[in-house]
Amino acid sequence: MGVRGLLAGRRPRPTPGTALADLADAADVDPRIPLADVQLLALDLETTGLDPRRHEVLSVGHVPVVEGRIVLAQARHELVRPQGPVGESAVHHGLTDDRLAHRPDLAQVLPGVLGALRAEGGEGAPPVRRVLLAHFAQIETAFLSASCRRLYGTDVPLQVVDTLTLAQRLRRVPTPELASGRLRLDACRRHYRLPRYRAHSALTDALACAELFLALSAELAEQHGRPLRLADVLAR
Repeated sequence: MGVRGLLAGRRPRPTPGTALADLADAADVDPRIPLADVQLLALDLETTGLDPRRHEVLSVGHVPVVEGRIVLAQARHELVRPQGPVGESAVHHGLTDDRLAHRPDLAQVLPGVLGALRAEGGEGAPPVRRVLLAHFAQIETAFLSASCRRLYGTDVPLQVVDTLTLAQRLRRVPTPELASGRLRLDACRRHYRLPRYRAHSALTDALACAELFLALSAELAEQHGRPLRLADVLAR
């Protein structure tokens, strides 16, 4: 699911005073500006499955990348109480029904995520939206969009950078080979000799994605022979 598909058509205005309304009022980032000046939010979701129509978010991890630096002081991790049972997905992420039983539900957690996607413009400029950064971003965008439609009645405005897509471009991996695992987050990090982290923790995966993005963008800039613009890395 590309960002164009998420933004296609006119979406209803969200209810004033909600976190989604505040995000919708912020400006898109001009794709022509230098990537070094862009604020991104690396995001990872742990879920009960891959279909937002049937599955639920269980944990959220995010960390900003501001002007080429990972801002660990603003990293956040939230566990989410689902409406139904966790089921067999607990085998992958270790999140059990008992562990999540007394956590906030998604309606309580989502405003914090939307707030983190909004950044002050600086020097009197209006607020801007941080660019969403994720590995295989269609999972995060699909669940965010479905959650916002359910809770706020409308979609979430997003600009997206997908580290899987960037890695595929740089390593020239044909789309039919994606299932081979060559572009999984941990495999891409090994390619750049980045440290190995425990998988299936939302915050750790968000941090891993942010680090991978810095490595990918450095290689892409070298390939282009010039500093990158946001347009060079935006999902299409």
